[in-house]
Amino acid sequence: MTIIGIPAQALFGQLMLGLINGSFYAMLSLGLAVIFGMLRVVNMAHGAFYMLGAFVAWMLLTYVGISYWVSLLLAPIMVGIIGIAFERALLRHLYKEDHLYGLLLTFGITLIIEGLLRQQYGVSGLPYAIPDVLKGGYNLGFMYLPVYRGWVIIVSLVVCFGTWYLIERTRLGSYLRAATENPALVQAFGINVPLMLALTYAGGVALAGFAGVLAAPIYQVSPLMGSNLVIVVFAVVVIGGMGSIFGAIVTGLGLGLLEGLTKVFYPEASSVVIFLAMAIVLILKPAGLFGQPET
Repeated sequence: MTIIGIPAQALFGQLMLGLINGSFYAMLSLGLAVIFGMLRVVNMAHGAFYMLGAFVAWMLLTYVGISYWVSLLLAPIMVGIIGIAFERALLRHLYKEDHLYGLLLTFGITLIIEGLLRQQYGVSGLPYAIPDVLKGGYNLGFMYLPVYRGWVIIVSLVVCFGTWYLIERTRLGSYLRAATENPALVQAFGINVPLMLALTYAGGVALAGFAGVLAAPIYQVSPLMGSNLVIVVFAVVVIGGMGSIFGAIVTGLGLGLLEGLTKVFYPEASSVVIFLAMAIVLILKPAGLFGQPET
């Protein structure tokens, strides 16, 4: 069976890979959008926190024997705690400064985290086994669906849209938005604004840590796994609109599929198609597809 001259198995296989990549793009760009939209910080350390999530899961399994399922809960919490410490110690002093200062600080933190882990574990990569219950796959006729990759797609969608609902449709989300837009007024109502800001940053980096745990069985755990992905994720955020949570989710998934299709029809362009899309969007709509122009 062929579709537009392409074997159906190859086409749907690449679309599956694109959807998996898009799931990681969506989760990582979602965390970036939350942090920028709420705190106005360009978090260059996001890839490092993604990598930390994978490393924490690997360490918990290797040194303590804690399973993948427990790591899905523990690793994001631990990464979030590290994020709170970083935000309270350093980042909070830069909220009123130019965005460039936050970018430089978080980029420096990235280099420190990557350097420490490279010194200890090297860059060759460490394997992380797929849980037994998620091994194997299903032959759908037109393609083979690995169980673990299907799990990644489903849980990514649940986490992404659950986060969007939490921020956009709940009272807690309204408190978070108000705390960043008018902190003095929110403080007057007895709400601890610094704690809200710290928890916002922790939540954003915890999403990156969660994505790292999901990625560990697919990609080898390496100190460079975050830096290889964060530039693409920033492009996704720019295309979706800086600070747009819904835009980050939709654009991440859409660009993953676009990348997969490009690998089928024109493989040479697959590594640049996202940046080409970013250039086109910035020319036609500088605020991004779902972003609002600065006033």
